[in-house]
Amino acid sequence: MIIRLNSLDIPGGPDGATGAVARTGDGPEPVDPALLADYTRMTDVALRRRLETERGLYMAESTKVIARAVEAGHAPRSFLMAERHLEEMRPLIAAATGTGGRGDGGPVPVLVAPEELLESITGFHLHRGALAAMNRPAPADVSELLASARGSRDARRVAVLEDLVDHTNVGAAFRSAAALGVDAILVTPRCADPLYRRSVRVSMGAVFQVPWTRITRWPAVDELHDAGFVVAALALGEDSVSLDDFAVSPACTAAGSKVALVLGAEGDGLSRRALAAADEVVRIPMAGGVDSLNVAAAAAVAFWALRVRD
Repeated sequence: MIIRLNSLDIPGGPDGATGAVARTGDGPEPVDPALLADYTRMTDVALRRRLETERGLYMAESTKVIARAVEAGHAPRSFLMAERHLEEMRPLIAAATGTGGRGDGGPVPVLVAPEELLESITGFHLHRGALAAMNRPAPADVSELLASARGSRDARRVAVLEDLVDHTNVGAAFRSAAALGVDAILVTPRCADPLYRRSVRVSMGAVFQVPWTRITRWPAVDELHDAGFVVAALALGEDSVSLDDFAVSPACTAAGSKVALVLGAEGDGLSRRALAAADEVVRIPMAGGVDSLNVAAAAAVAFWALRVRD
């Protein structure tokens, strides 16, 4: 269902827009405020984190990201775009909504508006083609995720993101994980949302490619141990082993080896409890007087070094 918007009044409340007018047929008709509520106040990070989880949605921004979300089997609630992007989006809309060659979204609203109106709705200039409000999938069970992350095979390389608060770093970690053979990712209760718009965009859609779930207890590594994983904490420390040495140890080279790599928050690094729960503490050797790497860069280095080679 294509709805063309031509005016809008956004009140001061945080939960959406009202007073929108659509040009449908012969004259303007009011648009259900709920259709636009998913797209308002998108630059308010704290608000969006709360609202998107409460409403069971996330935002996919750009044609490429929307396509990857659809390929992952996620269902759209609605689309929002400028008129000039509608024709190029029609095949993707048809694929996402199961409407064959029509490309009008069928029962799924496709909201089309002038670019200045889009900016009024979202709070930013929408220059990546389109937005889609997607239904947020239910979180997977940890044990089931570990057992089926590679289709019918067990995961062998897992990343645990402990309390990363920067959405850019979360997205970058997912992109590296997808590129470097990590089978699954677990995020701790206080970690930033991988499905927040910036995380998704930075990952280039890799958050839909790498299976992941949010764990409810941390640092509780019993499920990882039960699944046969060696838990390695990436951190500096006097009792740590170098990444080079750990990568050639039996924990990584034995047939069917399973490693869960725990990465800590920006600045503070891993918590003491996480370090205590780990089986090994692993450090990346540094040169040039540099004491550490950004967590996203460190993740990429470690993922590459610990990749499955058999």
